[in-house]
Amino acid sequence: DIRDPTEIYTVADFVADADAAARSALAAGRVPVLVGGSMLYLRAFRDGLAPLPPADPDIRAALSAELSERGSDALHAELAAVDPQAASGIHPNNPQRLLRALEVWRQSGRPLSSYWAMQGDTGVQQRLGMDLDVIAWTPEPRARLHSRIETRLATMLDAGFVAEVESLRRRSDLHPDLPSLRTVGYRQIWDWLDRPTDHRQLRESILAATRQLARRQLTWIRHLGGVEAAEPEQAFRLATTALARATEALC
Repeated sequence: DIRDPTEIYTVADFVADADAAARSALAAGRVPVLVGGSMLYLRAFRDGLAPLPPADPDIRAALSAELSERGSDALHAELAAVDPQAASGIHPNNPQRLLRALEVWRQSGRPLSSYWAMQGDTGVQQRLGMDLDVIAWTPEPRARLHSRIETRLATMLDAGFVAEVESLRRRSDLHPDLPSLRTVGYRQIWDWLDRPTDHRQLRESILAATRQLARRQLTWIRHLGGVEAAEPEQAFRLATTALARATEALC
């Protein structure tokens, strides 16, 4: 509830907001704890951001039109031709990152990956003077994760998820190409409301998309580096130890 659905919330916005929240916690003598699932945002907070060109609304609008006309696979192939490194880490079904990478290329004539080497001293230690312990909960067997995903979705549907999207559809300023409405769950419900079938089909489509997202995040964890990955119980013990150590350092 910090942005209207019409507004784009970038990774840079997140880092700025997370920095402000961390500084507020540190000023109050408390330990900042970040909890979440997006490894892209975690990496940006931990390692900092490259000095990318600012967003260009005209180029983005043209790319969005091309996405509708040519499809994501064609645009991903274009990105792979000019920036294979970036393309290897961007799924064709992730239009926000795909369009941003192509936007940077068309705007600057330089591949997005070339900017990553320019991050310099922008990590969390340089920005906030603090270290970051990264602990990932990686449940095994995978059925355990899928069970929790199903329980979470059932809770969201019981709490009125479909009614929320119905209310968003009644707004004349919203459309399914907005980043906020391309997110998992919202996208599937928005499409389903165009041609409602049974709720079981809707549930299965959201579950499938969520499992795909979870797989991508687990891949990030394996390749991110500097992450302690463990089963839930062990991850909890690691987090408790890290929190106690950080609290003691503040005292």
